[in-house]
Amino acid sequence: MTVHNLELGNSILNQFVLELRDIEIQKDAMRFRKNIERIGEIISYELSKTLEHETKTVQTPLGSKKILVPKKELVLCSILRAGLPLHQGLLNYFDNAENAFISAYRDHKNDNDDFEVVVNYLAAPSLQDKTLVLADPMLATGKTLENTFRAMKEHGTPKQIHIVSVIGSKQGVAYAKEVFPEDTHLWIAAIDDELSSKSYIVPGLGDAGDLSFGVKL
Repeated sequence: MTVHNLELGNSILNQFVLELRDIEIQKDAMRFRKNIERIGEIISYELSKTLEHETKTVQTPLGSKKILVPKKELVLCSILRAGLPLHQGLLNYFDNAENAFISAYRDHKNDNDDFEVVVNYLAAPSLQDKTLVLADPMLATGKTLENTFRAMKEHGTPKQIHIVSVIGSKQGVAYAKEVFPEDTHLWIAAIDDELSSKSYIVPGLGDAGDLSFGVKL
């Protein structure tokens, strides 16, 4: 797996990550969602440089021009519900892409630290020979991404996989390297050192789904 850790460069992206982490700014759910969306847009731009391109000719009022553009064989898949703002950022740039959605959640049995990742909804087009972009803002343990990828295999084998995340842990990144194909690309805005006893990223930012859409029961 090739890891693109975008926090290592000088970029406005780091300002958006700072605001996502700030406990005061987090109180504004709309701004929180917008910052994730903007991070998705920045990652889309960087990711687009690695896609297959083709030459197209466009007719202008005064003539024609050949332009190199990405091929339209993209499927964007977001993990509900936290992935929705990130998905919108990707879709703002890859507006011709096909879309997929999958629900995955942690099931903490008996309220202890151990959990299973449960997948119980999937809507997706064929992935056969297409480029799959998996969007999940928080890459904590990597198990959610693993189970999501397993569930999607019935829809075909993509020719290329890109994972897009906002914040990950070193452990989660290492686990993703083990379970995804070697030629997978991970695009991430920041990588933190630790996981808590309940497998939340530290310092992280909290629960991205709750901060975006409100606390769930």
